[in-house]
Parts: sequence; C-alpha cells; structure tokens
Amino acid sequence: MIEPRAAVKKMAPYHPPSAGRDGKLRLDFNENTVGCSPAVIEFLRERLTASQLSIYPEYVDAMRELAAFFGVGEDEFTLTNGTDEAIQVLVNTFVDDGDEVVVLKPSYAMYRFYAEVAGAAVREIPYEAETLAFPLDVLLAAITAKTRAVLIANPNNPTGTAIDLEGIRKILEAAPHATVLIDEAYFEFSEVTALPWIREYSNLFVSRTFSKVYGMAAMRCGCLFSGVDNVSWMKKAQSPYSVNTMAALAARAAIRDRAYVESYVDEVLAARARAYEGLHKLGIKTFPSEANFILFHAGDRAIPIRDALRERGVLVRDRSYEIPGCVRVTIGTRQQIERFLEELQQLWIR
Repeated sequence: MIEPRAAVKKMAPYHPPSAGRDGKLRLDFNENTVGCSPAVIEFLRERLTASQLSIYPEYVDAMRELAAFFGVGEDEFTLTNGTDEAIQVLVNTFVDDGDEVVVLKPSYAMYRFYAEVAGAAVREIPYEAETLAFPLDVLLAAITAKTRAVLIANPNNPTGTAIDLEGIRKILEAAPHATVLIDEAYFEFSEVTALPWIREYSNLFVSRTFSKVYGMAAMRCGCLFSGVDNVSWMKKAQSPYSVNTMAALAARAAIRDRAYVESYVDEVLAARARAYEGLHKLGIKTFPSEANFILFHAGDRAIPIRDALRERGVLVRDRSYEIPGCVRVTIGTRQQIERFLEELQQLWIR
C-alpha cells in the first residue's frame, strides 16, 4: 500500500449530500432556484460547436468582458473552476507546509480543506455563540506574525451574518504579511464588496462565483482578484485550462443579462422577508442573514424536520453537526418559500 502524505491522513473526509436532488424543491445548497438566464442557454447554443469542443479553452474574450464588467484590469484576476479552485490556487501559491491559516468557525468547509491538504496549521475562530455575529476583536487578536493566510466568507456560509467594510479594513491592516481572502460568493444579496481595494492593499484577495445568483453551479466558474503581482504568481501555480470552454462562454452571457440577475435578487430579498415572517410566526428562532439563505434553530428536531421535509419533496440542509439544533434553508422565490412554510408548519405544530 502506498501511504499518503501525513496531512491527508489527518483530514476528515468531506461528503456533500448531493445525490437524489433532481425533481425536488432544492432549498439546501444556496443555488439559484429557478436557473440561469435564458440568454446563457441561447448563447451556448449559438456559439458551441463540435470544433470548439475539440480544442483547449481560450479565454481572451471572457477575460476582456469580465474585466470590464468587474472594473478591473485583465491582469488583476484569474478565471477559476468555481470558488473552490480560487481557494486552492491561493493556498497553493502562498501557504507552505506548517504555515498558520486562520479561518472562522463555522464557515465554508473548503477553507479548512485546502489548508489541511497543504499541511498548514489551521486556527479556527468561532462566531459569537448566541448571535453568530462576526468575531472581529477575537480574530484581530488571533493574527500574529506567524499568520500566513486569513480566509473569510462575507456574508458567511452557513450563518448568513456579515462583516462591514470597516471591519475588513481593520483585518487587512492587522495582517499586512498575510494573504486575506474575502470570499464574496453572496455579494449580490449583500452589496458589500472589498473588490475596489485590490490596488490599495497588496494582501487583499477577493473571489466571486457564478454558482449562486447566476444559476451556473454546474458550470464551475469563478474569478479570483488581487494585485497584478499576486495574480501573476497565482497563474504560475494554476492549471492553464481549469475552466472549460462552456463555462467561459456562459459567464460572458450571464454578465450581459443584468436585468435577469437584478430581478432574481429582488425576488429573493422579498422571499427572505417572507421567510423571516413565517418562521417567527411559528416561534422559531432565526439568525440575521445578508445572503440568499436563513439559518434557523429547530433544536432536537433539526434532523427529523430535515428528513420529513425531504419526504415531502423539500430539501433543506441540516447544520446541527456544527451549530447545535440549526437548519439552513435557501431562499428562492416567494412561491417556493410559501411551499416551504406550509410544509414546515404542518410538521412543526404536530
């Protein structure tokens, strides 16, 4: 038997519950619940040919159009295979075996995952227990000369809570020697972004994804932004063809249909308000969210509620393994949330 690296041996496996979701109301993975813009499908039909599938991807047009859309230079970002590769490339480029990486807990599992694969020493800072508010003072105190990377989701998944720009600035200034990733997967719902600061702070990295509001999770496409020198180093450590041709084409079409994205965001925000109203009416504790999901407290009924909803064709995500008694529900349309609330009410009042 060939032995893996010691860092891999120590890791806990990650098994996302992603099977058997087709045909159900998918309120479990924070995806766009109605799908991508029709313009994306039409653009793929027009542009995708047998010849294109036989050659390696070319990113010239995608890089030019995305740079203009995000207001950055083409040398200030790299295309990535979703946010996951953005995290991996950052870690592979700047984190060495034994380096300290600071993450929040609970947060997106891939931060710890890629840090552990690299053999880093992971230091977890817990969110505030009662409110799940961002623990800014505790995080700032945890940053030392040994800290090589700080990985933050804003808004955070699974809590939905966020940190403001003043807090982000304090972190950047407290860790000038470390890479600071602000993962903005849910930016469109919060509208708080550090992206304009990539020329001001050489330690700032910002990621965006097409997997959430754009409805393209299956495409695996994202962007990782930073200063020119940082991006140059990361491209050196990145596979040259990690984003496929269809994803690059789809991203171009997606950013052109701004009206579709704005309409979906408006619908989600209205549905989120309705979800809060319905959950509070049932006497269920919730946490403030700046994203397209809500975390609510179901106590010892968390897993039974998840399972019973699944039997009724509604998928939600149990998070009680890291936040006792909590369940996360993705916010889709108002019609979808009405169905969720109706099914939950029947289960809750029994």
